[in-house]
Amino acid sequence: MNLVGRPALVAAIIGPIQAVMGWVVAGSLWPGYDHVTKTISDLAADDSPVKWVQSSFFLLGGTLSLIAAVWAPVLSMPGRITIFVAGLTTYGLTIFATPSQDSSSYWHRVFAIATFVLMSAWPLFSMRFDRSYPWIVRPVAAITATLIFTVGSIAFLSVWTNPEQPMVGLWERVIAVAQVLFLSIVIFVAWLHQQGAARALRGTTGT
Repeated sequence: MNLVGRPALVAAIIGPIQAVMGWVVAGSLWPGYDHVTKTISDLAADDSPVKWVQSSFFLLGGTLSLIAAVWAPVLSMPGRITIFVAGLTTYGLTIFATPSQDSSSYWHRVFAIATFVLMSAWPLFSMRFDRSYPWIVRPVAAITATLIFTVGSIAFLSVWTNPEQPMVGLWERVIAVAQVLFLSIVIFVAWLHQQGAARALRGTTGT
């Protein structure tokens, strides 16, 4: 059973690294930028001095989501479609950047909220009931992950819409990195499961 293609495995390795590296590199190039109080989107705003640095990482992240969706058949088709659409909405929030640090963009908010919602829901939609699939895509793990991400996303969005909240940047980074990291963990666990099954099959046919 082919659970994970090599492109998805590569995307899983790069995904969490680039997710953190993007705002770390962009933020370090902007003197005075505060990772705790400012959102990642502020780094890609039209008036940001590092707009294209952060925008490039957003686009890379969206592309990695598309790759994972196409080459990770361990996930059921509804989940793969959810991740694929999340990749497209990441492109959307990048294209429709906020105009400035002190303003908001309707379409940026729409695409950003859609991305968070989709990345919270994909474990549930990717769920497998067949016991031949690894534990991490089966009901207990899938439902638990979805509940955790849903609560986290709601908490972040409530903070994001509150202009008096001083820790919006920190909340965003925690939930965004957790969502990407979990997808990578799922793909890596599935790959290990696939490798183990292949070794077992070779051992059976060799005896």
